[in-house]
Amino acid sequence: MNKPMRRVSVFCGLLILALLLRVNWVQFVQADELQNDANNRRVNIERYAHPRGDIIVDGVPITGSEEAEDPDFRYQRTFTDGEMWAPVTGYSSQAYATSMLEGVHDSILTGDDDRLFFNNTIDMFTGEDQRGGNVVTTLNADAQRAAFEGLGDAKGAVAAINPMTGEVLALASTPSYDPSSFSGNDGDDQEAWEALESDEDEPMLNRALRETYPPGSTFKVVTAAAALEHGAMEDVDTATDTPDPYYLPETNDVEMPNLSETAPCEDADLRTAIQYSCNTVFAKLSDEVGNEQMRETAEEFGFNQEHFVPIRTAVSAYPEDNRPQNAQAGIGQASNQATPLQMAMVAGAIANDGTLMQPYMVDQLVAPNLNVIEQHDPEEMSEPLSAENAQMIQSAMETMVEESDAIDTSALGDVRVGGKTGTAQHGENNEEIPYAWFISYAMTDEGSPVAVAVVVEDGNVEREDVTGGGLAAPIAVDVMEAVLAGEDAG
Repeated sequence: MNKPMRRVSVFCGLLILALLLRVNWVQFVQADELQNDANNRRVNIERYAHPRGDIIVDGVPITGSEEAEDPDFRYQRTFTDGEMWAPVTGYSSQAYATSMLEGVHDSILTGDDDRLFFNNTIDMFTGEDQRGGNVVTTLNADAQRAAFEGLGDAKGAVAAINPMTGEVLALASTPSYDPSSFSGNDGDDQEAWEALESDEDEPMLNRALRETYPPGSTFKVVTAAAALEHGAMEDVDTATDTPDPYYLPETNDVEMPNLSETAPCEDADLRTAIQYSCNTVFAKLSDEVGNEQMRETAEEFGFNQEHFVPIRTAVSAYPEDNRPQNAQAGIGQASNQATPLQMAMVAGAIANDGTLMQPYMVDQLVAPNLNVIEQHDPEEMSEPLSAENAQMIQSAMETMVEESDAIDTSALGDVRVGGKTGTAQHGENNEEIPYAWFISYAMTDEGSPVAVAVVVEDGNVEREDVTGGGLAAPIAVDVMEAVLAGEDAG
């Protein structure tokens, strides 16, 4: 071969080598980046080339797929009772991607998950279109409806769990939105999306999982647990040696007021302090326990960490703080912040004799041929307090409900009901309407099948009428009634 031809051959060989290197780089190194690129329409077109699998509640799909008019996207998502279930399902939109369960389990629902390889291979050989798998939830449809309808026009959230397993039974957030309104890709979908994005009431915010609030007096059960666990109190019926008025530590004139001037809070025992929600008692106990051990107990209940249910939650915070701030945090104020799910976990751990179960809302992932490809088993998360101390707090919480004129649990029948109300300050110098809280559980002879946390941001009532017993407790009772009715039917 002459010299010019040899040079051409070497040059062509180098070009082929460069091409091979580039192809391998794109296919193996850049594959994920290119596939997830927002400008890659092929991925989205493929996602909606066939019906998605469904999200299942009580054996019934709450999602679906219908043929779309768009020439690129063959199918689009539909939702049954979309507003009620939006905090669970999230959305699946041709234009705006996915969220919540639709996002977390997108690969299962589209059928692209590696665990569906065998199923997809069989479909390919039989000529069937690729099919998505199903996400089977732990949710209770009746409990969810009771939560959603109970909140009504108010701004707020409900979280309900089974304390014995960690199963999430209800997860409601209002105001809400209909994911079907922007599941397509045309002008109407864009208009609906933009209206939701600009709504100052934030209907797309999942308040049950992603919003934190000062938990107010509902946190006092955590302070009671810390006092019992760390030896500041021996039981719930021994006097606490608490003065009234009580001044915050390291201050000379910052008084911690009680909600009622006539409440028997001076030297009150824990049972009385929970019943009358004595700020003085719990601020003093929080100071005696100390910030480090208060944080330790709060973290055993799940504070200061994210949870994945499998949707990621916001972090509920009990911070490292100085003495006066720690005393206020002990009554659920200062920098103390919690999600409704977190406070349902608190009530659940107490109801479950001190054992906190890992919360979860997906029971199974199921292939199109109905084979179970993933089964979630209940898992213990921590033990924030001993069974003996948990049972003492149960007794105090049940006394609070029994002695309350505002909380009617007669519809629940012959079960033990424990609860704690809360009214949390909101805004600078408490200028905004307070938040109304209620955490609770129902206890049968077999254990506690349900624990509930309710927060109402704006109940459309006058400021003086904002109470946990008046606004939040009736919603919790309705949710517990729905769960117990299902238990009886089962």
